[in-house]
Amino acid sequence: MNQIPQRLAALRKEMSQRSIDVYMIPTSDFHETEYVGKHFKAREWMSNFSGSAGTLVVAKNEAALWTDGRYFIQAERELKDTGIQLMKMGMEETPLMADYILDHLEEGHALGFDGRVVNTKLAEALHAKIAAKQGVIHCDEDLVGLIWEDRPPLPKEQAFTLDIAYCGVSTGEKLGRLREWMRERTLDVHILTSLDDIAWYLNMRGNDIAGFPVALAYLIVEADRVTCFMDQDKLNEELRERFAKEGITVNDYEAIYDVIPQLDKHAHILMDKGTVNYRITQSLPCGVKINDQRNPSQLWKAIKNDVELQNNRIAHIKDGVAVTKFMYWLKQNIKTMTITEASAAQRLTEFRQEQEHWIDCSFGTISAYNENAAMMHYQADEKTAATLRPEGFLLVDSGGQYFEGTTDITRTFVLGSISERQRRHFTNVLRGMMNLSRAKFLYGCRGMNLDILARQPMWSEGIDYQCGTGHGVGFVLNVHEGPNGFRWKQVPERIDTAVLEAGMVTTIEPGIYLEGEYGIRTENELICRKGVKNEYGQFMEFETITFAPIDLDGIDPTLLSNEEKAWLNAYHQEVYEKLSPYLNEEVCEWLKEYTRAI
Repeated sequence: MNQIPQRLAALRKEMSQRSIDVYMIPTSDFHETEYVGKHFKAREWMSNFSGSAGTLVVAKNEAALWTDGRYFIQAERELKDTGIQLMKMGMEETPLMADYILDHLEEGHALGFDGRVVNTKLAEALHAKIAAKQGVIHCDEDLVGLIWEDRPPLPKEQAFTLDIAYCGVSTGEKLGRLREWMRERTLDVHILTSLDDIAWYLNMRGNDIAGFPVALAYLIVEADRVTCFMDQDKLNEELRERFAKEGITVNDYEAIYDVIPQLDKHAHILMDKGTVNYRITQSLPCGVKINDQRNPSQLWKAIKNDVELQNNRIAHIKDGVAVTKFMYWLKQNIKTMTITEASAAQRLTEFRQEQEHWIDCSFGTISAYNENAAMMHYQADEKTAATLRPEGFLLVDSGGQYFEGTTDITRTFVLGSISERQRRHFTNVLRGMMNLSRAKFLYGCRGMNLDILARQPMWSEGIDYQCGTGHGVGFVLNVHEGPNGFRWKQVPERIDTAVLEAGMVTTIEPGIYLEGEYGIRTENELICRKGVKNEYGQFMEFETITFAPIDLDGIDPTLLSNEEKAWLNAYHQEVYEKLSPYLNEEVCEWLKEYTRAI
């Protein structure tokens, strides 16, 4: 039964009692996290849209949801019969969300949202917009929480230390670097709410969000003290003792709203308004000076140290073994066994679980057969998962969290007969991935300078994929990490246009997605490193660290140049050399065939 209209009616009743004309529900937790835990899936509960990105806006008589190109097809399906209009971000005909809000706001009435799940930058921009109608913001109540009776509680999972043998730099060194950086800029206080930054500084990981090994926490860093705000029951004895030695005081999670108003009113405060929630900013004492900029740790942690890079290589060998075993299992059983999208995803997870130091998947596995793969972030449900047949494509985008690192890999598997058109598209996606992998470029380039190398084989056919070509990857952290990435134009929802620095890890994942037909994506991860330096400057290049076969059954060799064939053959030779020691004889023989030179 579709319960969305009833939920919208219940929300509108609460809105009416408070003179709220428009209520906004983002995809967010208190920390502006990309993927959120069950407690924070208010937008999904109110709309039925299950994608990881989107904002629902509910007005008195209508509602609309904004999301990006990864989710257009999925959102169309999931919003059906809900009474919610899909707003396709980036399309010419799509109004800006702020304009839509203004159009539905009466003079002197309120825009409502939970101030803990809306970042300060967005809240201030909306406040400036609605001022034209003398509008006010009502941000002190979570109206969805008032009507969501069986809402999941906040998580209670244990946190743990990520040993220096894996991360390479101690918490003391990281905090010392931050304090020195703050001293140079005469900054007194740093308010941190982004979970990846906090986990990185504290060398602490957790289990509060599926696929993203962090613990819900806030952090305030000053010259003479560091205060962490989190559920203290999550701290094991090792963390308690280490934090005490490192001078880190731990307060209760919600206590941050008591401490923030007590800060020195003359303090110069460093914070990123794009991540710090509006309620925290509104709680600051009058008189503080806010230095609004990205947390310096965003760049620091994106440039992996030598210990992290070496561990990352180890993680990718483990992951490649799991993906290769899965490919072998799939190819051997597709004609004789009933396999669904969901059971295939589960089998791949089981192969990963066999690997030493496995923690979790790095995101929900995308296992999509034929037309379902045209939805870039499709998630198979056990009840509705398609049954695979020995024909067409299965696209599997997946990854693992290991103590040695975070992985993200996509392979499109050929399950049987495919058309010449499918083969051409498969080959062109591969060509795009190889072209960017082989790039050599002068230092100072950004992902926007290089994106066309991956996109050109698709553009030459008048085809595009409506997303970026690649994203940064954290170290035992978020699978989508800024500030590095590949895309051909800047978009407001992603900050991934930094100069490519040696030590950054970035994915390359071009694709072709034809609605109602099929989707193809091939994805590897790369380390940016220094190349030759000469009179023209410092050249840069990439080291591929993802190792798993690219399905030769989908390739048309006549479309590949000699240089492309040489790259693919060398890559497959390396795949065999790196993975075969961890495979049994039967799988090794099969792998030799699927990494043969073409």
